[in-house]
Amino acid sequence: MNLVRIGTRGSKLALAQAQWVKACLEAKCPGIEVQTVIIKTSGDRFLNTPIQAIGGKGIFVKEIEEALLRREIDLAVHSMKDLPTELPSGLTIAAIPEREDSRDALVSREARTLSDLPRSSKVGTGSLRRRAQLLNYRPDLSVLPIRGNVDTRLKKLDRGEIDALVMAVAGLRRLGWTDRITEYLAPEVCLSAVAQGALGIETRENDPARGMVSFLDHPATATEVVAERAFLQRLGGGCQIPVGARAWVAGEKLKMMGVVGDTEGRRVFRGEIAGLASEAEELGQRLADKLLRDGADTILASKEGFRAHGSA
Repeated sequence: MNLVRIGTRGSKLALAQAQWVKACLEAKCPGIEVQTVIIKTSGDRFLNTPIQAIGGKGIFVKEIEEALLRREIDLAVHSMKDLPTELPSGLTIAAIPEREDSRDALVSREARTLSDLPRSSKVGTGSLRRRAQLLNYRPDLSVLPIRGNVDTRLKKLDRGEIDALVMAVAGLRRLGWTDRITEYLAPEVCLSAVAQGALGIETRENDPARGMVSFLDHPATATEVVAERAFLQRLGGGCQIPVGARAWVAGEKLKMMGVVGDTEGRRVFRGEIAGLASEAEELGQRLADKLLRDGADTILASKEGFRAHGSA
């Protein structure tokens, strides 16, 4: 291939991620031309609408995947957490690069930590998962839905519309804004989304681009993502309920934490599991089954998590 077209969303974060892949490809394959193609997704068009009302999981990737299937682009760079657990026929994840910091961070005015925020402080997040865990930890807070790109959210904070934001550390790092972080939230307080901090490079199954990007795959990260996505898939596969998971690979071992809650934070079920990294998928499924037995099944059955407050 002499020309490689990378499909991406047009946000600053998405473009930074795509530019990183572009630079890696150009360094690995001197002489090839790499182009970036910006594709507007449903999630980008309806910024004032809760994600559940638009369609939930997949709204940031659907149009990009359609462009892949139409051969308008050769590969796509996604935030792995945006990808549904089921991929369209004919597409595959060709590489999952080494993960960025997966934690959530608090960004607040006056540099207050989560425990130091005054009662009724307005905390912005577009995520059901964050909402549930924040309210479980601090039920006195006012957790408000917020949409928009990272810079848009930060501007709302700086204008005083809200007192704090909870955001992914990975996005802030990739944009060079770690100086805005007030506090890194422990997983026991706010466990990250499935595959948070990881990129997914998607290609057609039988396409030369698949082999071209394989050098970017990071086996430990890919194994962690397999476990986390298996956990999510066993729970239903979408982002309509507050779900978080994080797996850590160390040598041949894998440790994993998972959480399921209702949107008001009244009931939050947490669990851990450990085993062999080679059994990542099974471990993810077993942890999901454990939380379901512990009572998370009642949240899924009653659809307490389906209120349109935000995304995963």
